[in-house]
Amino acid sequence: MNYTPIILFTYCRPRHTKQAVEALLENSEASNSDLIIYSDGPKNEKAVEGVNATREYIKTIRGFKSIQIIERPKNFGLANSIIDGVTTVISKYGKAIVVEDDLIVSRFFLKYMNEALELYENTLEVISIHGYMYPVKETLPESFFIKTADCWGWGTWKRGWDLFNADSKALLEEIETKRLCKTFDFNSCYPYVDMLKDQINGKVDSWAIRWYASALVNNKLTLYPGRSLVFQNGMDGEGGTHCGEDTSYTVEISDTPILLEKLKAKENKRARRAIADYFVTLLPIRRKEEKKILEFYFYSLISRIAYDDILYFV
Repeated sequence: MNYTPIILFTYCRPRHTKQAVEALLENSEASNSDLIIYSDGPKNEKAVEGVNATREYIKTIRGFKSIQIIERPKNFGLANSIIDGVTTVISKYGKAIVVEDDLIVSRFFLKYMNEALELYENTLEVISIHGYMYPVKETLPESFFIKTADCWGWGTWKRGWDLFNADSKALLEEIETKRLCKTFDFNSCYPYVDMLKDQINGKVDSWAIRWYASALVNNKLTLYPGRSLVFQNGMDGEGGTHCGEDTSYTVEISDTPILLEKLKAKENKRARRAIADYFVTLLPIRRKEEKKILEFYFYSLISRIAYDDILYFV
């Protein structure tokens, strides 16, 4: 087998990075895989210690076929770092497996990713392979397709990544023109359109929302495993770029391999409904978060008005 290179993106969490690497090394395919590590530079003084500790650790890594470390001299930010890194590696190797420092993978993750990338390499309807599976209630097939692209332990080929469009405004216009807003919002169950608008307005900086949008407007599919091969370890409030404390995405990593057979390139409607039903359960959590934000701004405003009144009367 021609093993696909692994790209690992790190920042300022040495403990998470170590756990991510140790999990990868549990895969028997690791010793035959090239590992390319992108270490982003510190955004501020607070991040310097963590970045330095992470860089000290990654220089000690052994066990892969080869290891290449790219230390960013300045802070790229997660989105720019991933877009630049994936583009560079895929331009050289033609395909890549992408993980971040807060992902713990199954010991069968690399087997699944390599086999699936080989199996669907020439199936043009398929844009990517994904390793994480949401904690849905329903038992799903061993593997299946969804019209999306995702971001927690994934892989693609040059032909797939060539479809990535970084222009959020152009993507939103195309989604609206093609009347895909409801589909983009996963059957109106998750506010992805709002997230894309936030990207346009500079409220967030997400490569993932643009990757998903790029897949949808091109009518592409992503392969998912019926059991998750990835655990998101970064939602513990410990310095992640976008993640606070959150257990709503918690899954049990599969302790058995995914047995792949080549499927017809068609979305699995039952799997889509199961994921949509799961997204519905997240809405109260999102509303609670939004309420906290609104309360914060409300009390900040009240405090400011009171302060201005005091100054006025003084």
